[in-house]
Amino acid sequence: MPVEMQLARIIISEINENQVVFLKEVDGDRQFPILIGIFEATSIDRRVKDISRPRPLTHDLIVGIVDSLGGELDSVVISSLKDHTYFANLRIRRDGELVEIDARPSDAIAVAVTCDPMLPIYVEEDVLNEAISPPNE
Repeated sequence: MPVEMQLARIIISEINENQVVFLKEVDGDRQFPILIGIFEATSIDRRVKDISRPRPLTHDLIVGIVDSLGGELDSVVISSLKDHTYFANLRIRRDGELVEIDARPSDAIAVAVTCDPMLPIYVEEDVLNEAISPPNE
């Protein structure tokens, strides 16, 4: 059963290649970091701070395309963790059917915060347990 999470923090560093987003459990205390790229981090940060752009950015484009094609963005699910890499699905409803599109978690989260209201973000329980476990367990 997926666990609902919320974006807790974004850490943007100008001196490191990887940026970090922290997801925190909505009805609990568990949280974990995901390393992401600078483009995705700044896109998420702009949305959280409600900084508008004169032209659509990539994640705005994705939301616009889904809407124009008659789909409705539903949610994000971080579905697995393999070799220290997270995998996610962007869920879209279209014609009564739920379609899952493979996505990097950073892009999926950026799309989630681009939507108004923000899409729910879920993490599979086994992924969450593995993400918060100490490395030697």
